[in-house]
Amino acid sequence: MTIDVTGQTRQKTVTWQDPLPTARLGRELSGLEYLTGIAEGRIPPAPISAHFGMRWVSVAEGDVVIAATPDESLYNPIGTVHGGVAATLLDSAVACAVHSTLPAGVGYTSVELKVNYLRAISGSVGEIRAHGWVVKAGSRVAFAEGDIRDGQGKVLATASSTCLIIKP
Repeated sequence: MTIDVTGQTRQKTVTWQDPLPTARLGRELSGLEYLTGIAEGRIPPAPISAHFGMRWVSVAEGDVVIAATPDESLYNPIGTVHGGVAATLLDSAVACAVHSTLPAGVGYTSVELKVNYLRAISGSVGEIRAHGWVVKAGSRVAFAEGDIRDGQGKVLATASSTCLIIKP
């Protein structure tokens, strides 16, 4: 059996800056100063932001909101936005919420991320927002939660995360 699947070819261009100078700068600023600089456009965002079209909505201590407008270039084989996109947005929001609480020179890394997918995301959903907030900031481990909502406020996915705090 031959299936004729023809369609219009689409193209997406992704550009970014060398992330290493920005990462070095991040070690010299508090997490809040660094993330605020990115949100205000004074510091280039991480390259992953360009791939998913991530935009910073707000940054406060222990609270971060990131927006994106998914398109069909992010679809999985069954015709919806790949779950990894939601996981990436949630990991970014919750981990950056933790980062916003850290002093200069102190780093972090995600050690666990649990995502619950509540509704499918399609390219027609419009802008979605990933909101991350710190539940408990510790000296060695921090805990954060988050969700993704569509423009009508419907929850599309939720997450809980554990981040390891890395001191010099």
